[in-house]
Amino acid sequence: MRWRPVLLFGTVLAAGGFLLAVLTDAKPARAATADIEVTSVRVEKAARTLTLLDREGNAVRRYSGIQLGDEPVGPKHYEGDERTPEGRYVIDYGNENSSYFLSLHISYPAPADSAFAARAGRSPGGLIFVHGQPNWLPEGRIPGDWTDGCIALSNDEMEDLWSLVPDGTPVEIVP
Repeated sequence: MRWRPVLLFGTVLAAGGFLLAVLTDAKPARAATADIEVTSVRVEKAARTLTLLDREGNAVRRYSGIQLGDEPVGPKHYEGDERTPEGRYVIDYGNENSSYFLSLHISYPAPADSAFAARAGRSPGGLIFVHGQPNWLPEGRIPGDWTDGCIALSNDEMEDLWSLVPDGTPVEIVP
């Protein structure tokens, strides 16, 4: 009888740890697999480019024709506004089992994004990724801007990006 509370507490503690790991979606850090060292990513929304930069700020890869949210002009402010964020973020994890061909999570919202939305009594949203095309699409690209605020590339471009950009890489998204 005396051990029952201790066993119950231990069970609750173990279940809580498991639940915390599931809810926070903790993932091990990804490492780049290519020989090129990428130290930052720059997205220029109006130019429709995503550029990978080395330590000296030189472009080592440039992808053009990127696709953005349905409302591509202006920064993301609220969940559901279908805009792509603008600002400084980090690629914090990759998901190879995404609904899209590979995806790299962008650390939006930053504290300033959250504060802006909170002042309006709204959610800033989240789940912003750089990703390939939908898995249901057999080949090619969906035309135009179609994401809910993410940045989409072709599947071949996304495979290249996946191999070059490790977790922890800074991302700057500019108008």
